Amino acid sequence: MGSVLLVIHLLTAIFLVVVILMQRSGGGALNGLGGGSGVNSFLTARGTGNLLTRMTAILATIFFITSISLCLYYKGSERQSKSILDVAPVTQNAPAPAAPVVPDAPVVPTAK
Repeated sequence: MGSVLLVIHLLTAIFLVVVILMQRSGGGALNGLGGGSGVNSFLTARGTGNLLTRMTAILATIFFITSISLCLYYKGSERQSKSILDVAPVTQNAPAPAAPVVPDAPVVPTAK
């Protein structure tokens, strides 16, 4: 269930970005794709702007719904992520200090 929601969420985010980038900042979205000369034409400048505005609103709504659904799904699941700190041992055995180096030959005192 979580994987399906995540895929829908990612696809919605990608389509939302594409639809937003297709819009023109002045409101005349996809102005060059106007096509017909009739007032009620589907791809007029105004019709395309309305279509993209509606698609943006629909995709944004789906994005928010999937975001909240994913939050609630993963909050209620028993899977808890493990941190490296949780897995690492609490105490570590330090190596024993090395014994002092003892020379093999006896030390001869020097006369003064």
